[in-house]
Amino acid sequence: MKGFLWRCGITGLAVLLASQIIPGIEVGGVASGLVAVVILALLNATIRPILYLLSAPFIVVTLGLFMVLINAFLLVVASWLVKGFVVTGFWPAVGGALIISFVSVIANLWVSEHGQIEIVTNRQTGRKIRHIN
Repeated sequence: MKGFLWRCGITGLAVLLASQIIPGIEVGGVASGLVAVVILALLNATIRPILYLLSAPFIVVTLGLFMVLINAFLLVVASWLVKGFVVTGFWPAVGGALIISFVSVIANLWVSEHGQIEIVTNRQTGRKIRHIN
């Protein structure tokens, strides 16, 4: 559960960053931002795997670029469901999906399933492994 909360927090920061960078993505307030993050997390946990499975041939043919369109679609769906969270069109959704995906992937590399921050390194190169609770 702790890992899920960390990932929701990371997604929240990514959505906030996307709303600041991409014109066409607006967060009306803290409450709408939090609800949008929770809805987006639920959509990503439930609907995104089904969409990935159904569109697997397109994902393979486009070398994974179709996943960006799926993420953009889920961002638009979240904006339909949450009052105060607005995505105004296709290109802002794609830009927001790219930023949210990039920030989430980079930040989630350091968070384990148990919510610990991990720094993993190779002993041969002299890098250290640390777990922070």
